[in-house]
Amino acid sequence: MNKYEYDLLGTIIRTAREVTGLTIETLAARVGITERYLYRIENERQKPSYHVLYRLIRTLHISPDVIFYPEKYIQHAGTKNLVCMLFNSDLSSQEFHKVKDLIETLDEE
Repeated sequence: MNKYEYDLLGTIIRTAREVTGLTIETLAARVGITERYLYRIENERQKPSYHVLYRLIRTLHISPDVIFYPEKYIQHAGTKNLVCMLFNSDLSSQEFHKVKDLIETLDEE
């Protein structure tokens, strides 16, 4: 795995959860995992099992390409395109700016 896979998976999951308005408790229940496990995925670089990752992607409506090829999207896609691909839906203005700021921060690193 490259640096992006370790560094961004948790950030992508957490951001998608926050933008969709789900709490850790709610998402964990929907995915069928403990809150602690989800916290470790989001914040401590815990790698989820295939089945958990699949359920997270489906529940949060995340494009799998963003998970498996994050460097491609950060380096080659405009911020708006990345956001659209990441969440695969229309965002409110507030949601868009929150995600845009996060992506721009990651893109600077």
